[in-house]
Amino acid sequence: MFTGIIESMGRIVEARDLDTTRRFLVEAEAFARELKAGESIAVDGACLTAVAFEGNAFAVDVIGTTLERTVAGSYREGSRVNLERAMKMGARLDGHIVQGHVDGVGHLIRTLEDGEFWRMDFSIPRDVADTTILHGSIALNGVSLTVSDFLGDAEVQIGIIPHTWEHTNLGRLAPGDPVNVEGDLIGKYVGRILAARRP
Repeated sequence: MFTGIIESMGRIVEARDLDTTRRFLVEAEAFARELKAGESIAVDGACLTAVAFEGNAFAVDVIGTTLERTVAGSYREGSRVNLERAMKMGARLDGHIVQGHVDGVGHLIRTLEDGEFWRMDFSIPRDVADTTILHGSIALNGVSLTVSDFLGDAEVQIGIIPHTWEHTNLGRLAPGDPVNVEGDLIGKYVGRILAARRP
């Protein structure tokens, strides 16, 4: 379980194909040496498992389903990624409940600078849009964000403050770039219950 409050940006330093998985070596100077094998870590919002370590980097093995359903399939050496360690029980929940179970991939449509902050418009998967509400929570590349406006059936606008712009990879996105999208947990459960009750 995560909060969507990014601890640091990391960097993919190696991407290597194994027999049935792809191994990424992720540089994380802030905390790589504190991790232990088997720990969960959100990489751009996708919950992955640290399996090995090299200096200030940790390795994760990613299977085909994850490569297809998340932005991990586009990672190359040098890719910047948002990192968050799992939430500790009893700690403050500063963002919102983020499972690290990515619902699909969205895309940046445009970025507009508005004084001291930025407005970013994203297309998101239809099923996520169906359970998203105005001023509700959404996680993009693992970042806990608030939906400030709906622009269409499956398009949302997000306001980005300077801290988020500078300390996550959202500020590095160009129009058309993909992002991991995780819808609000409560919205997903409510949607599933209502769907099951329909005649």
